[in-house]
Amino acid sequence: MSNEDKRADEIVEETMKSIYEDLDNLAKEEEHSESGEEFERELEEEQEFEEPEETEAERAYRKHKFRKKLAIIIGSIFGVLTVVYVGIALYFGSHFMFYTKINGTDFSMKNVAEVEKYMEQQVADYVLTLKESDGDVEKINGQNISLTYVPGEELKKYVKKQNNFLWITSLWDHPEIEASVGVKYDKTKLSEVIVALQCMKAENQTASVNAHPEFKETQFEVVPEVIGTQIDTEKFTEEIKKSLDGFQPELDLLKNGCYILPKFVSDSEEVIKAAENMNSYLGAEITYDFNPNTEVVNSAVIAQWITVNDDMEVTFNEEAVKTYISSLAEKYNTKGKPRQFTTATGNTVTVEGGSYGWRINQEEEYNLLIANIQNAEKVTREPAYSSRAASHGAMDVGNTYAEVDLSNQKAYFIKDGQVVLSSDVVTGNPNRGNATPQGTYTLTYKTRNAVLRGDRRPDGTYSYESPVAYWMPFNGGIGFHDAPWQSSFGGSRYKSHGSHGCINMPTQKAKEMYDLISDGTPVICHY
Repeated sequence: MSNEDKRADEIVEETMKSIYEDLDNLAKEEEHSESGEEFERELEEEQEFEEPEETEAERAYRKHKFRKKLAIIIGSIFGVLTVVYVGIALYFGSHFMFYTKINGTDFSMKNVAEVEKYMEQQVADYVLTLKESDGDVEKINGQNISLTYVPGEELKKYVKKQNNFLWITSLWDHPEIEASVGVKYDKTKLSEVIVALQCMKAENQTASVNAHPEFKETQFEVVPEVIGTQIDTEKFTEEIKKSLDGFQPELDLLKNGCYILPKFVSDSEEVIKAAENMNSYLGAEITYDFNPNTEVVNSAVIAQWITVNDDMEVTFNEEAVKTYISSLAEKYNTKGKPRQFTTATGNTVTVEGGSYGWRINQEEEYNLLIANIQNAEKVTREPAYSSRAASHGAMDVGNTYAEVDLSNQKAYFIKDGQVVLSSDVVTGNPNRGNATPQGTYTLTYKTRNAVLRGDRRPDGTYSYESPVAYWMPFNGGIGFHDAPWQSSFGGSRYKSHGSHGCINMPTQKAKEMYDLISDGTPVICHY
């Protein structure tokens, strides 16, 4: 016992002795007073007129004297309580306060030496129990890592850190101290032990799963998170060392954050907001018009496209959306595809090639479709096209078009299904490599009084220059035009006097064609 502790005990003993003496004297005086009053009353009865009655002043003085002594005694009691409180405070200057736990063990009223002695005794048989989330338990034996106790200054710091004059608060606060009390172990052995734990093996670890929205029948609902068994190695090692330093009997891996936990849980604001956004997208409905057919993108389709990324941002499965748009293109595109075509003469031919036909602009359509969904729009519209045709029917050229029969050297104009123009023509000379290509095209434009020119020579002149009155191109530099230099049309003349690919026509027929045809009119060239 320190000198301070001995002095505190002496003060308490002396003060209590004084209080007991004062209380004893006060009791005797009170007893004497009461017996005196009783005797006086008896005398008063026998000698009522022999002695005068006690005056009010005398009675008041006697009561004042008694209260004064009582106050002194109460003051003495308060004083001794103060001394006792201070004495206990001095005691806790070197001892841990009531109900104090260090690393889970009760060390109430123990000094540092006693705590260190306990710690040292525990080292020999120390075992750290690891409680895993799946209910399994593993142990780290102190002997396996050469664990030894090393006295330090930390416990002394905790004693000094206590506000010992507020020791009474410990009666209800029950102080708990997590302390590194000083141990030494072989770090290499500890690392080996940790690596060898079953919970550290890859096959025993499963990743946590974030809470996330998932489509259920009619809407997206939040699916709760799943806590896996994937170890946060750095955190796990850190918590093991902390437990060893504090002689902790066990380490709960889940409570101490040793697992890689889900980033988002069921009540995470990000998850709830994501589900709300996804459900709002389900309100969209896009009806594609492929007259007479339609294709509908509704909630059932949209639900398959919406997803969330690792940051709980709502995204779209771009590949799935583009695959859908590609399927529309495969079904409804006609540009570049072979066509079964009924000629003006009633024959059925297959026409391949050309620039005419339906073609969906898939990239543009993707952006439009996503925007429709994000805005929860209900719309009926055509897809975005890079190329259009007259009809979605089997004959996408419709019933108004120009026809060039390359085999028979004839040109026709069909209006509303009726042949309104027929003309002999001279097409490209195949013997000079200028054969007119077959295919389905679109009239680019038409103009009067143009000069058709061939390739440009190095000197700036052209291989040919042919003024024409009517010019109607449909395939680059190939088009309908008048050809007054031709002495005849039709037959096999094209094989010897054919053009560079254009459709040569008599001037009057070229004028009629010019008056009938308009920009965008389909032109079909076939054999």
